[in-house]
Amino acid sequence: MSVILASTSPRRRELLALLGIPFEVVPPAAEEVPAFDLCPREQAKQFALDKALSIACRYPDDLVLGSDTVIEIDGTLMGKPQDLHDAEIMLRQIRGRRHEVHTGIALIHQAAHVTLARVETARVRMTPFTDHELGRYLETGESLGKAGAYSIQGEGARFIEKIEGDYLTIVGLPLLQTANLLKQQGVVLPMPVEEIYRLKPYANWQAFT
Repeated sequence: MSVILASTSPRRRELLALLGIPFEVVPPAAEEVPAFDLCPREQAKQFALDKALSIACRYPDDLVLGSDTVIEIDGTLMGKPQDLHDAEIMLRQIRGRRHEVHTGIALIHQAAHVTLARVETARVRMTPFTDHELGRYLETGESLGKAGAYSIQGEGARFIEKIEGDYLTIVGLPLLQTANLLKQQGVVLPMPVEEIYRLKPYANWQAFT
C-alpha cells in the first residue's frame, strides 16, 4: 500500500516529505468550483475530498491524500487570484485586517472503504502595508496560485503581523493532523511529528512561533 499525494502544489509535496515517508504525487482531476451552500471551512474540506476522490478511484489499494486551502474574510470565501489584477484586489481587501485560513485534508483508502476528512483553521493579521509595498510584491509574481494572493513562506511574510494557529495550515498542509490520519491507517513515521514542529524545518517557520 502506497501513499499518494493528490496535488500539483510543490509546497504540499515539500511539507509531506518532512514526514520522511515514501509517497507518490499524482495531479488531481478535480475543479475547484465553490458550492453556494457551503461555508468556507466546509468548502476547504470538500475541495480536499474532491481531489482525493479523483485519484482514489484509479488507485483503490493505496492511501490517497488530498488537501486544499481557502481564505475567509467577513464570512466570504477567497480563493486563488486569476491574475495580478485579481491579486491586487484580494490583497487590498485583507490589508491591515485579520482573516482566517482553512486547510482541508482528506485521506481515502477506497478498497478498505475508508474516507477521513479534517479541517484546520489558523488566523492571520496583516500589516497595513503601503501601496508602494503592494506594488513591489505584485511584481514578484508570488501572488499567483496562492489562496489570498500571498505566500507566508515567501516574500509575503513581511505583510503578516501575527498568526494564531498552525503555521503549516497557512502554508497548505497541517502536518500534525496529516500524520495522525496516516498513522490511523497503519503508516509508520520514522520520527515523531512533534519533533518536526520543534525543529520547524521550513521557510519562515522559525519567524512565527
